[in-house]
Amino acid sequence: MSLQVLPGVSLKPFNTFGVDVQARLFAEAHSDADVREALAYAAEHAVPLLVIGGGSNLLLTADIQSLVLRMATRGIRILSDDGSKVVIEAEAGEPWHPFVQQTLARGLSGLENLSLIPGTVGAAPMQNIGAYGVEIKDVFAGLTALDRHTGELRDFTLAECNFAYRDSLFKQEPGRWLILRVRFLLDRAAHLHLEYGPVRQRLTEQGIDHPTATDVSQAICSIRNEKLPDPAVLGNAGSFFKNPLVSAALVARLKGEYPDLVAYAQPDGQMKLAAGWLIERAGWKGFRDADAGVHKLQALVLVNYGNATGLQLLNLAQRIQKDISDRFHVDLEMEPNRY
Repeated sequence: MSLQVLPGVSLKPFNTFGVDVQARLFAEAHSDADVREALAYAAEHAVPLLVIGGGSNLLLTADIQSLVLRMATRGIRILSDDGSKVVIEAEAGEPWHPFVQQTLARGLSGLENLSLIPGTVGAAPMQNIGAYGVEIKDVFAGLTALDRHTGELRDFTLAECNFAYRDSLFKQEPGRWLILRVRFLLDRAAHLHLEYGPVRQRLTEQGIDHPTATDVSQAICSIRNEKLPDPAVLGNAGSFFKNPLVSAALVARLKGEYPDLVAYAQPDGQMKLAAGWLIERAGWKGFRDADAGVHKLQALVLVNYGNATGLQLLNLAQRIQKDISDRFHVDLEMEPNRY
């Protein structure tokens, strides 16, 4: 067996919160064969298998009594190019932001609004990651996943993934699908999404009237660097709560009391509230309890100031959820997966 399985490994380097818990067993997959060996090992030794990527969407609250398999597969390839549209494929273990930068360096647009999002390519479809008006589903061309129940490979089309806001089939069926590689449909001619005010404003401040995809990426990177802490410096998992979807009637009632409420109309008639606004309005921005806190510049981000445990961070998140529910009658949903 080429897969190296190690006992008692700290997961602190493998989750962006920097929470120090131990994995009962740990291995890294550098190929499809490694993935299959890990599945066989877990079955033979009767231990659960937990697959992780960059650890940017994890809240670890206790030692993990599983074989933790970190996807470390690498590889980027062009599958088709008609001179206008390009299908590019990346292995699941490719770090997301460097992959985005590689597509831009190749003269391809489509992923620029998703710049500087932490994590790996394989994890991106799980959450249908999105930012500044673009989601994975908007540039998705397919993926290949391993069915852990049958051991068979399956190629998924856009329709088969059931993408929704921060959701997908792969999140809805946890423990079944192991994403191996993902394909994206990108353009050689830029079709830029500049609907979000901060992006257009930043480009204007920089004196850029006719931006390229790279200009948009750089603008978004500068905005994110100002608003969001670097996990290498301050442990965090990015936005901790989803922006809640609520009824138009509730928004109308809330606006009567909070005229500055931030809400966006959705195609289905619902309204999307800015979770960060709710949390900041409730006074949580900059809050700290021991080493668990809410970031001073972005209320959506929970942070580990050094030695917070996963349970301390979870407790803080639950306190915020209760307060928002009591104040606004809105339920906040946590984004990170909790173990």
